[in-house]
Amino acid sequence: MILWLASYPKSGNTWLRCLLSSYYYTKNGEFKFDLLNKIPQFPDEKYFHKYRNLIKHPSDTVKFWKIEQENINKKNKFIFFKTHCALSSINNFHFTDAKNSLGAIYVIRDPRNLVTSLKNHFQLSNEEAYEFLVNKRNSLSTIDEDKNSLLFQPLGSWDFHVKSWIKYKNFPVLKIRYEDLIETTFQTFKKIIQFINKISDLNQGFDRKKAIECIKNTSFERLREMEEKTGFTEANLDKITGEKIRFFNLGNKNNFNHMLDKNLIVKINNSFKDELSLNNYL
Repeated sequence: MILWLASYPKSGNTWLRCLLSSYYYTKNGEFKFDLLNKIPQFPDEKYFHKYRNLIKHPSDTVKFWKIEQENINKKNKFIFFKTHCALSSINNFHFTDAKNSLGAIYVIRDPRNLVTSLKNHFQLSNEEAYEFLVNKRNSLSTIDEDKNSLLFQPLGSWDFHVKSWIKYKNFPVLKIRYEDLIETTFQTFKKIIQFINKISDLNQGFDRKKAIECIKNTSFERLREMEEKTGFTEANLDKITGEKIRFFNLGNKNNFNHMLDKNLIVKINNSFKDELSLNNYL
């Protein structure tokens, strides 16, 4: 069965995958980037090539989401999947359900700090990053050589995305604030492992020593150093130079109070007032 690691883009999903892959797929908590292959993305293009002739529009892939999840679950194995999809329905095709999902861990991040991360990753201006966050019809997709979209990820606006996951009732969802993962890493990571133990058959207790090693080996400084030495496959390419854009970019230095215009901060506060308050960001 599937356990989702869900988030809006650039909200800390990759770091969570680093921590969990180090904890569950190594003996001593060591970490290398190729461990992330143990926690793949869904949806992914590889699941939809067989439907190429049936895909005429990016959103056509939604018809096959649950079919492919059912195929994955036929193996009767526990599996983590990363996703940026909102937990929503398109043309009456829902992203997932309790039949295919054990539960989810949802990583939420202050949208005011998302602006600079989105700006770097997608090569946007601050204002364009804000428009990205408030766009109710926002999505991510890729186009193959035949101009068919084989990877479609509906996002919606930031607040819609958050609510779609944390208010879902048909399977258990653990909300984790990215800021808590930074400030109280050990305690938050332990909470995550305990949640996984509770809803899965991986009930192995909590290995304190191993968790400490995982945290040490996946610190922002370590990940940034690894990216500088070996590169990182999930980093985007610069539209002008074609070179990889640094994925692990600012870390703790990303502070909207120092990096955003006050007028833009006010706009974001007004746009997401309710969710900012409910998630203790105001």
